[in-house]
Amino acid sequence: MAKALTSSSIVPAAYQGNIPNALIAMEVASRIGCSVLMVMQNLDVIHGNPSFRSKFLIATVNTCGRFSPLRYRFEGEPGTDEWGCRCVATDLESGDELVGPLVSIGMAKAEKWYQKSGSKWQTMPELMLQYRSAAFWSRVYAPELSMGMHTTDEVVDAGLGTPPPSPAAADLGEALRGLAEGQEEDEGPDVEIVTDDEPSPATDAQKDQLKSLREKAREAGVITSEDEESIEKALRARKDGSAVVEWIQELNGALIEAAQAQGSLLDEEG
Repeated sequence: MAKALTSSSIVPAAYQGNIPNALIAMEVASRIGCSVLMVMQNLDVIHGNPSFRSKFLIATVNTCGRFSPLRYRFEGEPGTDEWGCRCVATDLESGDELVGPLVSIGMAKAEKWYQKSGSKWQTMPELMLQYRSAAFWSRVYAPELSMGMHTTDEVVDAGLGTPPPSPAAADLGEALRGLAEGQEEDEGPDVEIVTDDEPSPATDAQKDQLKSLREKAREAGVITSEDEESIEKALRARKDGSAVVEWIQELNGALIEAAQAQGSLLDEEG
């Protein structure tokens, strides 16, 4: 079963061709009583740290049959450090109300989640308060469902990793490495290098644009450090403006695709 799963193109990259990771996902799925594919699609491995996505953890609690659906109570004045959220639910067997710890903007700032570069605490505070309070609630009242693992956004906020890259990252990396080596890839984005007998050199404006896009791609998690090295190698190896334009187009397309994917992710995940 693990071999079949790792041979599929629809499982996340962390599991493709990786039987040990698939076996771990199968073990987790067995323990919490859900499908293996669902675990694979919602268990991120960030620098070796496995973590559940918040929406998956909430769904697991809501469908376990032991509690009422998780709900949220906001306290304090929006826009202040005292603004916070508690997650609450009812134990269906005893009827007791289970109130989770308060998570506030002040806590986010004190724990340095709020100040991190690109933090969604600054742009989507309400959603982040809900997701973090749900994670705290599950760790207090249903630790067997979270299996002691943190959520993906907690791992990122703790500085233990970066968000999983956009699905466009792998294809973009292949294309960039192919350009750096002067080869065309059979798979991934179509990249055509236009060359002349006497190619026009890249302008300073084109180089600056490529550097700017590279910075944006790094912040968006679209490229890896290896990809960045490939870009540097490609810039040193190819000075013609047509090639630089192709790279600019590739990064532009990848950033647009990543923004679309990130928008869908944030709607669900935060």
